[in-house]
Amino acid sequence: MYDFHVHSSYSPDASMTMEEAVLSAIKNGIKEICFTDHIDYDYPECDLSFEFSYKDYFDAIELYKKKYEDKIVIRKGIEMGLQPHILDKCSTDIVKHNFDFVIASIHVVEKKDLYAGDFFHTKTQKSAYETYFEELNYIINNYQDYNVIGHFDIIKRYGGFETSLPLQEYKEHTNRILKKIIENGKGIELNTSGIRYGLEDYHPSIEIIELYYKLGGEIITLGSDAHVPQHVAFNFSHALKQLKDIGFKYITSFNKMEPSFHKIDDLL
Repeated sequence: MYDFHVHSSYSPDASMTMEEAVLSAIKNGIKEICFTDHIDYDYPECDLSFEFSYKDYFDAIELYKKKYEDKIVIRKGIEMGLQPHILDKCSTDIVKHNFDFVIASIHVVEKKDLYAGDFFHTKTQKSAYETYFEELNYIINNYQDYNVIGHFDIIKRYGGFETSLPLQEYKEHTNRILKKIIENGKGIELNTSGIRYGLEDYHPSIEIIELYYKLGGEIITLGSDAHVPQHVAFNFSHALKQLKDIGFKYITSFNKMEPSFHKIDDLL
């Protein structure tokens, strides 16, 4: 099993140390874990800082790589929070540092934090979704220094709406973006945190993952988006079965930004 979306205390919203995450991964039979702590430049109106020293981060990862090298493989990743006006800065970081894996995520739209809810105040549910996907479309057409798009439909998590908007309402946007991701040789993740957030589906939804598969998408990682030890590898067995039912034969891991493919049947 491979958990390629894990946060340690280097992310200000996480409450586990790297070592706690590693020990949880070992306990859960994980072959590889990838730390993907948050970097979000120009994060609006927030008391938390989503920035840290890359040197300190890499030094900590190296420490646990050596300490547990006979029990688990540990990869150096990052979850890069993207906004249209900081793409050059984000690219500079990725090119400058020796990452194994990069998740490209959106947490801020129109310079407004999705979590706080300000983004939704003047929008209908449909217009909020459309604005989010328009910004994601801009980013994937103007930014290449990543491996997978994180929690593709994170917009459904916020806004206080009773239900998620049906895919049919924004399928045109999704279709266009997924085609571009595939064309660029990039992928998506199956992020199991949607279940934990009470959405009764993954990020992205099974419908979107099915669409990605039908369009020819092959690169897909598994990520728990864990911020506490008990969430490492959350719901992975079920997620693998879902991917197999859709038609996927492999999940993906990364080393030095290069993909490796692992048979799902060997992991079930």
